[in-house]
Parts: sequence; C-alpha cells; structure tokens
Amino acid sequence: MRRFITFFLCALLMFPAFASLVAAQTRSFTNQNVDYTLELPNATWRSVSRPDSMHQHTEFVYGDRADGYLRVRKEMVDASVTMAALAQRNQESKLRFLPGYVEGKQESFAGRWPAIVTSYEFTQAGKPTTGRIYYLQTDNRTIYALHFTGARDKLNRIRNQTDAIARSFQTK
Repeated sequence: MRRFITFFLCALLMFPAFASLVAAQTRSFTNQNVDYTLELPNATWRSVSRPDSMHQHTEFVYGDRADGYLRVRKEMVDASVTMAALAQRNQESKLRFLPGYVEGKQESFAGRWPAIVTSYEFTQAGKPTTGRIYYLQTDNRTIYALHFTGARDKLNRIRNQTDAIARSFQTK
C-alpha cells in the first residue's frame, strides 16, 4: 500500500511537467489577414504560404508536400446551402476530374463546429493519393474547407493529426 501511495504521489507531481511537454509540441497558427486560428500538432507541420490582403487562403505541409498538404479555404454560401451540398458541388465540379478519381465516403465529424468530412482517392504523378476535406460550418453563410491531400499510406497514418487540426479550428 505504501508503494502505491508513493507511486501515486510521484505521478501527480510528474503530471504537470508531462502536460506542459505535450502542450509545447503544438503550435498555434494565426495571421492578421485571416479570421481564424488553428493548432498544428507538431513541428513537422509548417506554413508554406502566408495570407495577404489579396490572397486570404493558407497552405501548410507535413514535412514534404507529398506526405501531407493542407489548404484552408473560406466558402461564402447562401443560407440554404448545406455542407453536404457544398461537398457534392466540389466533387462534381473539381474532384471528379482528377486522374483515377475514386469517391470515398462522407461522414459527420465531431468538433467545435457542425462538420462533415469527405474522403476520396486519386493518382498524382502515378502514385496513389488520398484526399480528405473537412467542411466546418461556422454560421449559416460561412463554411470553411480544410482540404488535406497526401500519399495514401502517409496521410492515413497521420489521420489523428488531421482530425486534431480540424477540431482546433476557431474563428476570431
């Protein structure tokens, strides 16, 4: 019993140090030219384009662009347009023209905002590639699209990170 109490007390003392270490690994992204923030789960994620007054979209890579690539876009829609309708429109107007396009499934996504996520596969430079788009509805006229692409095996391995980035998304 004494060992258990000693272990428990040591664990309690170590928890704040461990929590701060985990928190130190995430990095916040914000910019004065965009109206959102998000958390990048580790230092492998980095911004490759900075928004300015003309171009308010942002792009991030996970190490190399082929390993993981994220584009954040703000979509202004009519109040009657749903996330599913926007996803369908993007599929029909853009995605289906990708080489080797295979439609994936659409599912709801639990996070801060009402959200859905769609997935698909295609080939890029002859290599199997996966796409995952998180549609986050921040109000009845604004839907943010967090569009991840990357090599099929690599993007699937970091799905927990793509989910974490989508969950961390906040408007200012």
